[in-house]
Amino acid sequence: QSTWGHLFSPIFSLDVLERSRVETSHFFPFAGSLMAAPEPDAKVAARMSRIKHKILVLSGKGGVGKSTTATRLALDLVRRGFTVGLLDIDLCGPSIPKMLGVDDRIVHQSSDGWVPVYANEARTLCVMSLAFLLGSKTDAVVWRGPRKNAMIAQFLRDVVWGPLDYLVVDTPPGTSDEHISVVQMLQSCDPDGAVIVSTPQNVALADVRRQMSFCELVGLRVLGVIENMSGFVCPCCNEVTNVFGDGGAEHLAELKGLRFLGRVPLDPRIGESADIGSMSVPVHDAFVGVVDNILAEISSSV
Repeated sequence: QSTWGHLFSPIFSLDVLERSRVETSHFFPFAGSLMAAPEPDAKVAARMSRIKHKILVLSGKGGVGKSTTATRLALDLVRRGFTVGLLDIDLCGPSIPKMLGVDDRIVHQSSDGWVPVYANEARTLCVMSLAFLLGSKTDAVVWRGPRKNAMIAQFLRDVVWGPLDYLVVDTPPGTSDEHISVVQMLQSCDPDGAVIVSTPQNVALADVRRQMSFCELVGLRVLGVIENMSGFVCPCCNEVTNVFGDGGAEHLAELKGLRFLGRVPLDPRIGESADIGSMSVPVHDAFVGVVDNILAEISSSV
């Protein structure tokens, strides 16, 4: 069992959960605007000052491939010679360690804080996730907002990220506690912005519109929109089938005046490699183009 199990037990007693309720008020939006953000955390600012770029990966809809996109983005940045941190704040469904094949690792404590898990021998990709702190892979995380907020603060404040070129933050679906917390804590640290992931169909796009509204509400720049699972290429005949439709995310990006980052087709090899914890599939040309567009959008604001 992880040495942190006693500190981060996934299930709390009812009295703790009830006491948590009174602490949530200033984290939630009321009357169309956020309540006053907490004072900037000096230790978070100090940690983040050593990281050149911070990118959040968002989607209002679950199941659109957001965590896979965040992982592939981090891996492609490493392939280009950058040093990268990958932070998984999907606290109730942390899947990044599994995709990278490091879910059996534990986090160690140093005199300066928590040491993230390194996912490659060159130590150019480091990862932090609640999955490393749980006693069992099957533990359910039954947490109210304040506990989530505190955990995210610890990830930003107490992890020894060191100097990095990029920090990629994978978020859960929706526009709730985790999103508000990480944006508030990074507001004074000049985040580059958010990459929004969608699939082409209208059901997903409706939730993505809400995510865009969230970004506008909290003042978070949107770097662009990715249309994921855009077409399936048959491995036998190369015929393309648009399983979830085609072009919906691109049209939405145009309507909102945002950069369309590109279409990424369904590739069975990606799912298979994530399942076995080996994201070693060669990067698809379409995804290389997506990363090129993300870097171009970041460069345009420098």
